[in-house]
Amino acid sequence: MKKLFSLIMTLLLATTFTMLAEEGAEEQKKWVLDGVAGINASQTSLTNWSGGGENSLAGNAYLNGTLNYAKDKWAWDNALVLDYGLARTSSTGVRKSTDKIDFASKLGYKAVEKLFYTAAFDFKTQFTDGYKYDGNDRHRISNFMAPAYGTLSLGIDYKPTDKFSLYLSPIAGKMTWVHDKEFSDKGMFGVDKGDRFKGEFGAYLKTIYKVTPFQNVDMVSKADFFTAYDNSFANVDIDWDLMINMKVNKYLSATFNTTLRYDDDVHFIDENGTSKGPRVQFRQILGVGLAYKF
Repeated sequence: MKKLFSLIMTLLLATTFTMLAEEGAEEQKKWVLDGVAGINASQTSLTNWSGGGENSLAGNAYLNGTLNYAKDKWAWDNALVLDYGLARTSSTGVRKSTDKIDFASKLGYKAVEKLFYTAAFDFKTQFTDGYKYDGNDRHRISNFMAPAYGTLSLGIDYKPTDKFSLYLSPIAGKMTWVHDKEFSDKGMFGVDKGDRFKGEFGAYLKTIYKVTPFQNVDMVSKADFFTAYDNSFANVDIDWDLMINMKVNKYLSATFNTTLRYDDDVHFIDENGTSKGPRVQFRQILGVGLAYKF
């Protein structure tokens, strides 16, 4: 049911983007649609290979799109990032390699040149179960909406160009959902044991930077920072995504993605089940495949 709900939500978001894009085609001066979607794959096949190794197959599908509206003093920026990948080896079978749902929306009203009074909403979760592997054993450690993070905020957005945005909010609410009884009973992801929701009030900073450093090379950097107005003030939660798309021709491209995260409420659990406190999380994906830029 959760997977079905996840699929329905994704289709609704995609349909919304399509409808808005169609409206944008009629009002080209108001709507701007931009982004890239594609499929990456890698494969290794070994026969009597003296150097060792094993057969493997991996792939992921992704979408990184924005749809922005501007008219008179109003500006509405929307971004959707979807990413899902699997990897299979002859010894471990099929395992998930990447999984992301990330939606962000900002509605702003121009105060003065390049400054906007802004309301913003961000939402992040994943599609399917996540596991930690110990040899042939696996332990479920995450799921759809477990966790899920949302941020609702009011602030000022500085947009000197359409390639850069710096949003600062002194009035922000961070929401954490753990809609999985197994995880909520353990008090995972910062919620109290038995609870499925946690709310925090604090300050929020978000930056977006788009650049084309070389011909046919596009880079997008997005970074979120949050600190709560409580005893943990100055402990900053960080979520930083970097995507580089290197276009070979109209359809073939290479992509490089990194994600760096730090959340004071998410503790690292070692192989013995002992909590080691919060740790920096880092993920890197390099792929070559088919891509379509729109």
